[in-house]
Amino acid sequence: MSRVVALSYYPVKGCAGAPVAEAQVTPAGLAHDRSFMVVSEQGVFRTQRRDPRLALVRPAVEADGRRLTLRASGTEPLTVHVDTTGARRAVDLFGAPFQGIDQGDPAAAWLSDVLGARSRLVRVPPEHHRVTDGRTPGTSGYADSCALHVISRATLELLDLELAARGNPPVPADRFRANIVIDGWDDPHTEDRAHRLDIGATHLGYAKLAIRCAVTMVDQETGTRAGPEPLRTLAGYRRAAEGGIAFGAKFAVLTPGKIAVGDEVTVTAWGRSEL
Repeated sequence: MSRVVALSYYPVKGCAGAPVAEAQVTPAGLAHDRSFMVVSEQGVFRTQRRDPRLALVRPAVEADGRRLTLRASGTEPLTVHVDTTGARRAVDLFGAPFQGIDQGDPAAAWLSDVLGARSRLVRVPPEHHRVTDGRTPGTSGYADSCALHVISRATLELLDLELAARGNPPVPADRFRANIVIDGWDDPHTEDRAHRLDIGATHLGYAKLAIRCAVTMVDQETGTRAGPEPLRTLAGYRRAAEGGIAFGAKFAVLTPGKIAVGDEVTVTAWGRSEL
């Protein structure tokens, strides 16, 4: 029997995740996931690819979404009263134009100090409308693409074996920044072929493979680049047909609801892997 063994949401894109025992699944993914984003003064999104110190920022959102607290070691925490009605400003996410609501000068100053680069914090506006791509279209906030990133424990364990065969230590699972980790599938990469998932009253549809980037080489505890692993090892057995290194899968939300660690996962439709 397969079950959910870990849930995490990432309130601020690129920053640390928040593990939870249960979560509300909205059309855009786990509640509050990637609902905030750090941008340059010009509105271009910041990412661990260029700003690995984002990993040091540990945000938490209150359940009603009205307050966001930012924490980082060696720095006083900052609580932001979330603005959902302020003026919109243009932001750039992978070259695509979106809107954001600036969360004020104290948040900007706090992030600029931690990151060592002048930054602003924006929130997804209530009217945010984004259609994500893949086999099952959906929506998301400021995520790279689809609403949910799913990976199985068997997939992570196979990578650890491949790393060990090359004389390398295992890589922490938080390098992959998954929303849902599933245990109980015997075969690694079953998430590639599980095209419809039922978790409680929530239904998810497979969108596409998760193509990995340099973020997987950032130590999430120190905010420093620690490559070349795991990408060097993954390149030996997980190259996608259309290019890139695939590890995990992206899903769209078909039916929102609540999910929890321990929930049974049922595959209601299977498909062929795109690898």
